[in-house]
Amino acid sequence: MSRNIGLSSSTPKSECTDSHCPFHGNLSVRGKLFEGTVVSSKARKMVVVQRETPKYLDKFKRYARSKSTIHAFAPSCLAIQEGNKVVAAECRPLSKSVSFVVVEVKS
Repeated sequence: MSRNIGLSSSTPKSECTDSHCPFHGNLSVRGKLFEGTVVSSKARKMVVVQRETPKYLDKFKRYARSKSTIHAFAPSCLAIQEGNKVVAAECRPLSKSVSFVVVEVKS
């Protein structure tokens, strides 16, 4: 049985018993949403999400690409692979570098 997390994301079809899952555990989601591409999924239950944003350089009157990366917790009920577009939501700190959790896989 999945619970409502307060976002318009679709609930996963599979079940999990993870306490850090926002759908099946007791982890609350608050704050920022981060949409990007999964760059690395080598760590257990953790992915690295990268977002590209255009940054305007006034001196050259052009745009440059800037990248920002975060570490996010990957619940076992979501099938996340490298190259997927995902939405990560902010949560309480789960470790030293993980303060986001993946809530939706777009593709």
